[in-house]
Amino acid sequence: MALLQVSDFQSFSEVRGQILPVKRRHLVDRTNHYNFGSKTQEFAVPPGVEPSGFLKSCNRDGGVCIEMNHGTTTLAFKFRHGVIVAVDSRASAGRYLASNDVNKVIEINPYLLGTMSGSAADCQYWERLLAKECRLYRLRNNHRISVAAASKLLSNMMLGYRGMGLSMGSMICGWDKEGPGLYYVDDNGTRLSGRMFSTGCGNSYAYGVVDSGYREDMTVEEAYELGRRGIAHATHRDAYSGGVVNSKYAQGNFLKLI
Repeated sequence: MALLQVSDFQSFSEVRGQILPVKRRHLVDRTNHYNFGSKTQEFAVPPGVEPSGFLKSCNRDGGVCIEMNHGTTTLAFKFRHGVIVAVDSRASAGRYLASNDVNKVIEINPYLLGTMSGSAADCQYWERLLAKECRLYRLRNNHRISVAAASKLLSNMMLGYRGMGLSMGSMICGWDKEGPGLYYVDDNGTRLSGRMFSTGCGNSYAYGVVDSGYREDMTVEEAYELGRRGIAHATHRDAYSGGVVNSKYAQGNFLKLI
C-alpha cells in the first residue's frame, strides 16, 4: 500500500473516468460509413473524447501546440494517349519528416485513380468510400461510372462536410467512354475539369516544368519523362516534398504503374 501511494498509482476506474464522461451513455445506432441518405452527417467514432474537442485543446492556450502543416507535390495531365499521374512520396508533419515512402496514388478501381494532397487520413478515407460508391454504381446499373460522375460524387461528399476542418486536394483521373478524364476536387467541394493540374506546396515548381514541355501529341515515353521531371524539380526546390517519384498511366481499360 505504501508503494502504491509513493508511486501515485491510479486505479483503472479513475483513469477511465478521466477519459470517458462520468454519466452513462446509452447505446444508439451510429453510422459506420458515409451515407448519402442520412439526414445528419457524422463520422463513426468510438464514445469518448470528441475529435473536434481534442483538436481545440491542441493549441497554445491549452499548453500543447500541434502544427497541422503538411506538404506534397502531385501532378496529372491529359494528352493524346491517356492520362499521366506523377507524385512524390514524402509525408511531413510540420517540421518533421513523418515518412519518405508513402503511396499517394489511390486506385479507386481498374480504370480510376485518385491522388492524395493535404491530410493523408482524409484523402484515404474519402477516396476509399468513393471506391465503394463506384462499385455500388456498377452493380446497380450494370455499367461502370464515368470519371465525371465519380468526381461529382466526391465533390458532394465534401460539400456535406464543408467548413468542418477537412484537408484534401485530390485529382480524380481515368478513362471512360468519353476518353481520358481529369478532375480536381478539394475539401470545399470545388470541382474543376482541365487538361493539367498540380496540387501541394510544390505545385508552382511542377507547373513551371510541365508548362514548358507539354504538348498534346506527346508520345507515351515523352509524357513519362515530363511527369517524372516535374516532380523531381519540385522535390528539389520544395523542402516538404521528396522521396521517390511514383507514376501511373491511364489508357483505355487499364492502369499501368511506371
